[in-house]
Amino acid sequence: MALLKIVEYPDVRLKQEAAPIARIDRDIEALADDMAETMYAAPGIGLAAIQVAAPQRLIVVDVSEARNELLTLVNPEIIESSGEEEMQEGCLSVPGVLETVRRAERVKVRALDLRGKTLELEADGLLAVCLQHEIDHLNGTLFVDHLSRLKQNLIRRKAEKRLRHHGG
Repeated sequence: MALLKIVEYPDVRLKQEAAPIARIDRDIEALADDMAETMYAAPGIGLAAIQVAAPQRLIVVDVSEARNELLTLVNPEIIESSGEEEMQEGCLSVPGVLETVRRAERVKVRALDLRGKTLELEADGLLAVCLQHEIDHLNGTLFVDHLSRLKQNLIRRKAEKRLRHHGG
């Protein structure tokens, strides 16, 4: 396993749509392992492949306190959503920024596991928010895209300044 470099906002690669994974092979399994290691080390609760410059529909998520409930989802899609809630979100690709985002309160997600088996997962609370956040990444959407234009501009300027000073 290896730690991967996380692509940081406003890098244009974060805006591209990830391609569906046609076959789960050793390369996909290795990418999933590396993504999990990277997410835990960051530390974060979710990571999409697009955030490590791999434009494929793969996410890893673990919202457990003990960090021992890793979910690896291939080609995840939200098939149902209901309710509405607001929760403060951050993103490993947008370091140092926490903002309140409005999302569905409950979601049902269909995906494949690493063995190619279809699974459906119903989630609410933090897991629902995390799944929506990571699946958004696969569609080229960042959590900042859910904010007002004013907040988006402030965050972009802050990110550009950080990159200039730290050489992103």
